[in-house]
Amino acid sequence: MRRKLLILIPGLVLIAALIAVLAAGFGHDPHALPSMLDGKPAPGFSLQSLQGETYTLSELKGRKVLLNFWSTWCQPCKIEQPMLDYYAAQQGPDGVVFLGVLYGDEPEPAKAFLRRKGGEAYPNLYDPTGRIIVDYGVGGVPETYFINEEGVVTQKFAGLLPAKDLEAFLENTP
Repeated sequence: MRRKLLILIPGLVLIAALIAVLAAGFGHDPHALPSMLDGKPAPGFSLQSLQGETYTLSELKGRKVLLNFWSTWCQPCKIEQPMLDYYAAQQGPDGVVFLGVLYGDEPEPAKAFLRRKGGEAYPNLYDPTGRIIVDYGVGGVPETYFINEEGVVTQKFAGLLPAKDLEAFLENTP
């Protein structure tokens, strides 16, 4: 009997520790990943949109920016795109600036995708060098960064962006 207790007690302690570790993780959104950029200035860029207009991040200082990395071959991006398009269309001239950045894809398929899906409510940028992907530490798509009025990254989301988090970011924006 004593031998069984010596085996049972450490097993119960191990199980209790495992349950505590798992329970601590349930309070966190797995899509809101820490980023090397959290609380730091967003890396600057100047890129052309698929329509040929130039967008420079430093010129957007004073405005909130949603920066979404996506591609045409990404299934979650296809699901997320209509939501982003809807909320971008709701923003007035002083609202949050939505910018898409093409990841691992080419402009022509992206233009065709956006025409088919009706996703032209915000500019989508093309970075032929891939430099912005490196600067932001993008690991895959979709990936979304919230940038505040001071140009500081406040949050990063990997995978589908939860609508509740997008709505919270848009709140209190003129």
